Amino acid sequence: MKGIDTNVLVRYLVQDEPKQSKKAATFIEKHCSIEAPCFISHIVLCELSWVLESNYDQSRLSIAATIEQLLLTAQLEVMEAEVVWKALRDYKIANADFSDHLLARVNESRGCDETVTFDKKAGKQPFFTLL
Repeated sequence: MKGIDTNVLVRYLVQDEPKQSKKAATFIEKHCSIEAPCFISHIVLCELSWVLESNYDQSRLSIAATIEQLLLTAQLEVMEAEVVWKALRDYKIANADFSDHLLARVNESRGCDETVTFDKKAGKQPFFTLL
């Protein structure tokens, strides 16, 4: 199995840097298959959502659609996909960042009954407690 870093995934998805985008596409199309999917970690998903929002001005709806498509792509294995699906549902209906929702859902999956934070947006979401 091969893992994909955020910068490779961004180049593949955004296609804004011709030389790197071509290399990313070639790699993904050659090495990511149904029989041998490539791995996408939680960190990559968090970085991806941040980069798409900050550098490419993508909307929450667009970012959510991108993450959903990654989850549905058989040639990719998303780390703890069931947890990511829950975080994605939360992200679609609430105001906190995707990374906050994913953090809360990962903690929940590990038996935490709350995640404490100073982040006011996150603190308003289920599974968070504002300190």
